[in-house]
Amino acid sequence: MGVGLHGLGLAPDVFWALTPVELQMMLGTSQQKKPMLSDGLAALMAAYPDTEQGARDG
Repeated sequence: MGVGLHGLGLAPDVFWALTPVELQMMLGTSQQKKPMLSDGLAALMAAYPDTEQGARDG
């Protein structure tokens, strides 16, 4: 909060209206991640397969 208000000179209402991503970008700490492509999705689906749970299923 101190960095936003004092370091960046933001007004409190502007600081509190920021999303975490916006604040990270302003601080230069944003780590842009690449979008998940089909290979990544396939690996994720293999690691966490859908299973039927019968009556408990959502």
